[in-house]
Amino acid sequence: MTARAHTPENQDELLEYRLNLRLGPVHARQRLGIEREAEALIFGRDHHSFHLENWSSAARFIRLCLKLCGLHQRGQANSRKLRVIHHRFQLPHLPEAFEGFRILHLTDLHVDMDPANLAAVIATIEPLDYDLCVLTGDYRRLTWGPVDGALAGMASLRQAIRGEALAVLGNHDSIRMVPALEDMGYRLLLNEHTELQRGDDRLYVAGVDDAHFYKVHNLQRAGDEIPPGATSILLSHTPEIWREAAHAGYDVFLCGHTHGGQICLPGGFPVTLDADCPRQLGRGYWQRNGMQGYTSPGAGTSVVNVRLNCPPEVTVHTLGRGPQ
Repeated sequence: MTARAHTPENQDELLEYRLNLRLGPVHARQRLGIEREAEALIFGRDHHSFHLENWSSAARFIRLCLKLCGLHQRGQANSRKLRVIHHRFQLPHLPEAFEGFRILHLTDLHVDMDPANLAAVIATIEPLDYDLCVLTGDYRRLTWGPVDGALAGMASLRQAIRGEALAVLGNHDSIRMVPALEDMGYRLLLNEHTELQRGDDRLYVAGVDDAHFYKVHNLQRAGDEIPPGATSILLSHTPEIWREAAHAGYDVFLCGHTHGGQICLPGGFPVTLDADCPRQLGRGYWQRNGMQGYTSPGAGTSVVNVRLNCPPEVTVHTLGRGPQ
């Protein structure tokens, strides 16, 4: 019997087969179809949203402007100086066994953007103490094209993450990355949830597919089987679905996407957040309709590997019992 050659066509067939098994044929077909139709578009499918990262000349133009202002070198150095932010969520109905539970939150890594930044992320998280790592999307530099560079970076990062790593996809990420990421040991939550158990107590973590560009999030599918009244955390790439999530009953909402503006005016005022949400939700801790949220400015950079007045961060959230 002659072995079948591993041609690109066969590899595509195998990928689609694995995605059908993993996600179901409708979700897989929907996400792949949108990617093929809409990749590299500057304007979103709603014809209103603008995606600067898809403008091929944007990086050169921004880099030139920063060099002319004498800010490029400083901004590049800033992008590699990560800070660790420790934040505490007070949850009145947190199960007793999860008092003090620590969550390492990583987002917007764009691991193939700048090797020095990825090395800084790995060095920063190495000494940290946490019970669970969550990642809220945007692992790839570009929004189209090959995924190999991003997957290589994510493999290096996975070796540095201790224990379980739950993740969702962002608008820069291809659904084609899912099988490889899961083979590395990341657990993708794509309109799904998982149950964490300590003794007789339970904590639920749900995650949705990208709600910014691809609009393939499904909160109903992600959370319908979470018991009423249970403490639950939602992972989303973007804060834009905050209203839907609050009415769905989530206690905590973790996200990224905005980069906190990345290039901000003095005082940290963002020029743009590239997100359809109140500016108060663009960075850090917030509350809406009984739900607590945290929008991380992220550890990486997009378009240009520069940060001004907006330091990159990794966040350690600690869960505590008590009033907000």
